[in-house]
Amino acid sequence: MVRDGYIYALCLLAVGGLVVWFTHGWGWAVAPVLLAAFFLWFFRDPHRSIPGGEGLIVSPGDGHVTETATIATPEGERQRVSIFLSVFDVHVNRAPIGGVLSSVRYQNGRYLNAMNPSSAERNEQNVVTVLGQGPDRGLEVTFKQIAGLLARRIVFNFGEGQLVQRGQRVGLIKFGSRVDVVVPAGAALQVKVGQRVKGGETVLAVMQRGEHA
Repeated sequence: MVRDGYIYALCLLAVGGLVVWFTHGWGWAVAPVLLAAFFLWFFRDPHRSIPGGEGLIVSPGDGHVTETATIATPEGERQRVSIFLSVFDVHVNRAPIGGVLSSVRYQNGRYLNAMNPSSAERNEQNVVTVLGQGPDRGLEVTFKQIAGLLARRIVFNFGEGQLVQRGQRVGLIKFGSRVDVVVPAGAALQVKVGQRVKGGETVLAVMQRGEHA
């Protein structure tokens, strides 16, 4: 359970208690109690089995793959996998590979529907680049935490220069959002549009040792 779930739930239960105190009945307290239960469920943080092996790029979030595309970047051609997180999905985000955070850049923006392709560039987002180490040595992967229509807060708990492990919890996006993962052009994608993925557990792509971005 993410700490935020307890905070929201306790506040709402306190509201429910005050309502009962002043109204001497449970009728008006049902709504805050149900909301408290929803927040406890929404901020769940289930255990995940992180796959081992060289060159594996795992999903940073739960949701459905909405796009796989080849894109042009200043560093050359790359592949992008877009994942939509509905309000019913787990919203804890995880590192796609293990390595050093070479760049962490927050960008203000709009709150377009996360299903809209324009949201990848125009919405509020946090852009993180990881340089692989250990079994992920030689990989460079960028992932974006992108706010959606309902999301109004992006949380990222690490800074540039810090080390993360593959599948490690790194933050979350609240109430519906999107994550984009930009992987090397030579990586072999393991997912397709419409597929459901789990953060830290589902392998999005594989980069064989000796291949180049």
